[in-house]
Amino acid sequence: MFDNLTERLSVTLKSVTGQARLSEDNIKGALRDVRMALLEADVALTVVTGFVEKVKERAVGKEVLSSLSPGQAFVKIVQDELEEVLGKEIVGLQFNQQPPAVILLAGLQGAGKTTTVAKLAKYLKQFERKSVMVVSTDVYRPAAIKQLETLAAEVDVTFFPSDISQKPVDIATAAIKEAKIKFCDVVIVDTAGRLAIDEAMMAEIKDLHAAIKPAETLFVVDAMTGQDAANTAKAFGDALPLTGVILTKTDADSRGGAALSVRTITGKPIKFMGVGEKTDALEPFHPDRIASRILGMGDVLSLIEQAEQKLDKKKAEKLAKKISKGKKFDLEDFRDQLQQMKNMGGMGSMLEKMPGMAGMAAAAQEQVDGKMFVQMEAMIDSMTPLERRKPELLNGSRKRRITQGSGTQLQDLNRLIKQHKQMQKMMKKLTKKGGMQNMMRGMQGMMGKGGMPPGMGGMPGLPPGLGGGKR
Repeated sequence: MFDNLTERLSVTLKSVTGQARLSEDNIKGALRDVRMALLEADVALTVVTGFVEKVKERAVGKEVLSSLSPGQAFVKIVQDELEEVLGKEIVGLQFNQQPPAVILLAGLQGAGKTTTVAKLAKYLKQFERKSVMVVSTDVYRPAAIKQLETLAAEVDVTFFPSDISQKPVDIATAAIKEAKIKFCDVVIVDTAGRLAIDEAMMAEIKDLHAAIKPAETLFVVDAMTGQDAANTAKAFGDALPLTGVILTKTDADSRGGAALSVRTITGKPIKFMGVGEKTDALEPFHPDRIASRILGMGDVLSLIEQAEQKLDKKKAEKLAKKISKGKKFDLEDFRDQLQQMKNMGGMGSMLEKMPGMAGMAAAAQEQVDGKMFVQMEAMIDSMTPLERRKPELLNGSRKRRITQGSGTQLQDLNRLIKQHKQMQKMMKKLTKKGGMQNMMRGMQGMMGKGGMPPGMGGMPGLPPGLGGGKR
């Protein structure tokens, strides 16, 4: 996310940061580069023009000229204005209704609405402790109703059945009535999408909105459509009293134009962003953290939150006790650590949130997560339980069987064994120094001495605070 924009802005701002004195000339050059970077990121022209003007106004005033470090002051101004464009503060969901609070999701076909319904339901259940019912009013695509039923079962929330012979308003009102009987806190209503905005679509969703009077009307939009996302959101905003936006597919959006355009053009806050395909890949939108990430300064707070939510503390505690009793860190333990890292979104997702690491995230995602983790798990799965517990038994014939069974090469298996030994030593040291609190830092060990797998040795490793230790 934001890879291209981050790279361009980092180079530009680095040239300004070191300057002891700023003049209109060097600010002019930096502003020109900032403008080009934003335009290349597919940010709407009106947003770019307003942003650059505000930065210029503050940068040539007393705020920078009187600063002890003008270059750093300039970077701070850019960060402040980015936060302003993104929305300045977090705007959560408002449940200002008698239960059940109704959330209506709208958007074009293909934006990921139905998946987002399931993600939002899971988020509300897990973090807001809400009982949730979901319902589809998409009477044009039977597959959409079936998809939502499947997803509802996956995230363990109540599904209200519907079919294509019914009217959307009748479906939604019946679902809300049923939710009252079942004492559900929230009803999330999925709506039909279209390939383009049309009058029939808008009339239908207006009628639906008037009938159910939702507490939240959220526009779901594909971040990869760039500034078109903002224009589409505005069209929906003109037809419906939107309360917010959910950006989907932000993990695949290297430009960031949608995130930087939607808030300004619609005047509506971005409330959530989809960061992957899994049902837990939905995050609240933090403008300050996103601005920091865009400028290559990382997002350590989100990384810590992610670690606390997704790392299996019981497994880490069990492993710490095992090693403290003198037992070896075996290949089954190693596989658990790989899975923990995958739960965190993979190496690319983690690097993106670390200061100065954003430019390496894409390469890491491609080289580490895409192929290497799959290979490593396949090799460990191809071993017998005894071989996983005692890797020293792996002789030539056993290695041949494992590589044939996992579709890998001998050098892949030898590399795995070497990395396991390195991590085994690391885990022993960490356990002595602090038990569970330091356990997850051992993920750094699996990446080798350089902090990354072969071919990426120049990259630093994971941060010390990842495992929930002192911060």
